[in-house]
Amino acid sequence: MRPGFFLACRQTMTLLPPIQLPKIDFAREFTFSDADYERVRRLIHRTAGIALGPSKKDMVYGRLVRRIRELKLAGFTAYVDLLESPAGRGEFEQFVNALTTNLTFFFREDHHFPLLAEHLKQKAGQEVSIWCAASSTGEEPYSIAITALEALGANARVSILATDLDTSVLETGRRGVYGADKIARLPAGMAARYFDKLPDGNYQARAQLRNLIRFERLNLADSVWPARKPFDAIFCRNVMIYFDRDTQAGVLRRFVPMLKPDGLLFVGHSENFYFASDLFHLRGKTVYEHAARAAARG
Repeated sequence: MRPGFFLACRQTMTLLPPIQLPKIDFAREFTFSDADYERVRRLIHRTAGIALGPSKKDMVYGRLVRRIRELKLAGFTAYVDLLESPAGRGEFEQFVNALTTNLTFFFREDHHFPLLAEHLKQKAGQEVSIWCAASSTGEEPYSIAITALEALGANARVSILATDLDTSVLETGRRGVYGADKIARLPAGMAARYFDKLPDGNYQARAQLRNLIRFERLNLADSVWPARKPFDAIFCRNVMIYFDRDTQAGVLRRFVPMLKPDGLLFVGHSENFYFASDLFHLRGKTVYEHAARAAARG
């Protein structure tokens, strides 16, 4: 190879013109202005307590554009105009459902359930009531029901109120039908004890479980909650992370009379309510008790 070959190649390469890539048009189907997004943010915060930050604009577009197509509207401005008009009352439920996150699976955050079992065993022979305040498609309340039956036996006197803002997921919970992929997350042996395999390959929770749970719509941002009696435990996991601080504080204050003096409040792994230490005291990993009970125990 002759001397200077690599240098000549390098010089030749530097003389090549830059490659011109074709321009790709990423224009959206509908214009979604900052003003439109601000109106959506105010509307979902006022009605559901959900605080959407600036980074959620693309997510909101993706979830609401389907409704705009289905309704054959001109765009986001027309859609929010509809929501804010008397004619939009029927659409409002679809709007809220579209912006609600429903990630869940059986025995999610599994460190909670042994503590729940111990709590329930202390109440053997008593009537026990539990509120699952963000039930989604039902995996969480069914996990609670299984834990109760495992701890207290088949004749356990347990009632579970399962509520959610999203009406579309509540019917899934009532039916209690889940795919094999979801059932596979259950601890060993529990699928055979508590679920029946259906001809289509899905699984349905047995009546023994379904009869313990009542599914109802409840918006934590509403001024009145249909839930009345104090509960032995409240599960409100991975929902208040979407609320701003004021909304979180308001919900926690309303939880105080809803939880029995020895009751436990279970929250999500990303939720920390140190700012409400006058209301609730950390009992364990993301599990709280009444601050007054903790103070009395010293």
